[in-house]
Amino acid sequence: MSNSTSIGVKEGIDLKPKQGYLEETVPPYTPFMAMEEASRCLLCYNPLCSEGCPAGTNPGDFIRAIRFKNFKGAAEIIRSNNILGGVCARVCPYEKTCEEACARSGIDTPIHIGQLQRFVTDYEKTTGFKALDPPPATKEKVAMIGSGPASLSAAATLAMKGYKVTIFEEKEKAGGVLSYGIVPSRLPQYVVDEEIEHVTDLGVEIKHNTKVGRDITIDDLKNEGYEAFFIGAGMQVSATFDVPGSDLEGVTTALEYLAAARSSGGKSDIGTHVVVIGGGDVALDCATTARLLGAEQVTVLYRRTREEAPASRLELSHGESLGINFAYTFSPAEFQGENGKVKIVKANGTRSNSAMKLEADKVIFAIGQKPEDISKVVSDIGLDSKGFVVTDDKGKTSIPGVFVAGDVASGSAKTVVHSVQGGKIAAESIDEYLKKGGE
Repeated sequence: MSNSTSIGVKEGIDLKPKQGYLEETVPPYTPFMAMEEASRCLLCYNPLCSEGCPAGTNPGDFIRAIRFKNFKGAAEIIRSNNILGGVCARVCPYEKTCEEACARSGIDTPIHIGQLQRFVTDYEKTTGFKALDPPPATKEKVAMIGSGPASLSAAATLAMKGYKVTIFEEKEKAGGVLSYGIVPSRLPQYVVDEEIEHVTDLGVEIKHNTKVGRDITIDDLKNEGYEAFFIGAGMQVSATFDVPGSDLEGVTTALEYLAAARSSGGKSDIGTHVVVIGGGDVALDCATTARLLGAEQVTVLYRRTREEAPASRLELSHGESLGINFAYTFSPAEFQGENGKVKIVKANGTRSNSAMKLEADKVIFAIGQKPEDISKVVSDIGLDSKGFVVTDDKGKTSIPGVFVAGDVASGSAKTVVHSVQGGKIAAESIDEYLKKGGE
């Protein structure tokens, strides 16, 4: 197992090895730091970083603007391409997208694009600057089902085209995974709320505590004059696998664990000896949450090696700096309990005959999510064998006037920034559909 305290993932990115659950791990740039970092840009004629951005945020352009102290211009570039620029600045896997493509990588280290984007979006809040000025909402009514990143992106794109957009959200807080599924030290709630405000400032209405398919139907919405529908419901069902003892008290899922901690401000039952199963960013969010909220021992079981783990290198190193234990190439074999509560996790090596026994009063499955049954929302919609909605590359489904993007779409990438891009593409399809009179 690894219990390293090294946090030097990338030169120039400093982490706080000790911080509270609600305090951001990575400190922000000052204006001087931002301009200094932007000055390292090589001003490429065809910036590969912009090609590497899934949401098309054009880092090459906004870095130039920062370099010459045009912070407002940088904000306009970011927001016009990505309404959730402040969120993506914190949770986007830059090391695998724009920063990986940065030409500076061949000299020393890539430009810290995420930090620069965060600086610009923070500047907006500090100064009260509004980068977008929407036109009057004079076009057709469009309904968004769910308020996750794909829906927020699609809603903003359509609002900027003059459509009347309403988001229907089943929970009391908008944002989907942004509000319920990411540790606040990586994405504080105030940032999510500010980003949602950018969307509502465009004229988008959000109706909370309203689940389409339960409280209201698609037919009801059609009768109210809605002419197109976007589904960005995300994945609401946690994946698990069959392990003896999974029904014991204390065995839970990442979605339940993170939502309980975040909605209570960290006052939920986080456990004393916590075992997290999985190797992605969600697993790291669970482990970090447990550790920051006071769990004595946190262990991550992952069936492959550290190099094969899909989690961000920055998040892995931060977890190690917090004293989280990592048991690579191990998978759970059995959960043992006492008086109906989990007490022991037995794990076997996946690439050896090794075995281990861990004390545990909380076990968290963080191995992915599954979509809920979208046919309960839209009957007869085309689904694949795993329950994902079948769409073309523009978000069109088998039902005319119904469009989908984000996690629930078949073959979609499971990151916030890809959901943002999917929402933008689907919004363009909705615009095209309505311009043609619903054909």
